[in-house]
Amino acid sequence: MKLIYSGKTKEFTPALEKKVTAKLAKLSKFIEQRGEREAHVVHQVERHLHKVVIEVNFYDHTLIGEGTDAELDTALRQAVEKLETQTVKLRNRWRDTHRDAKGTRLAKETREGNVTPGEDVPLQKPVKNSKSNGAGTKPKIFRVDYEEDRKPMTLEEAVLEMENDLPYVVYRDSDRNCLSVLVRRADGNFDLIES
Repeated sequence: MKLIYSGKTKEFTPALEKKVTAKLAKLSKFIEQRGEREAHVVHQVERHLHKVVIEVNFYDHTLIGEGTDAELDTALRQAVEKLETQTVKLRNRWRDTHRDAKGTRLAKETREGNVTPGEDVPLQKPVKNSKSNGAGTKPKIFRVDYEEDRKPMTLEEAVLEMENDLPYVVYRDSDRNCLSVLVRRADGNFDLIES
């Protein structure tokens, strides 16, 4: 990574520059994957404090790490640490939003030969030596769909909705304006859970 120094550069000794490049070596592994190869190091002295600002472009964002201390070495270390946390956070956010978990899982299943490309992939597989529920399978997780606009319901409307042999219904109660869960019991009756 190329470092561009500006400001009070007389105080950057070759030994200090070597320390900075060593500290940015870990950071450069993340940054150089995107082709970004420059870091701008700005040094200012305000009264007795050294203020160091390091700017790096990463994923079309400008990351800025600032450090202020009476000693230049400590200020540089603070700036590099803040820059590392920003880089890792931005990289993880980008990876999480651009990763296609279903496509990855489907590709893995087809490589193993268990599923043909047009077939639906089961969300859970039996796991050996599982302690979750004794049956050897992972518990099933139901996700709430927040995108779907649902209007508040009364208790009677929720019971009518349960006629479709649903095990439970989560709804916003229009009378009390709270979240309620109506669960079908094994004996055919219902349990109402209100928040």
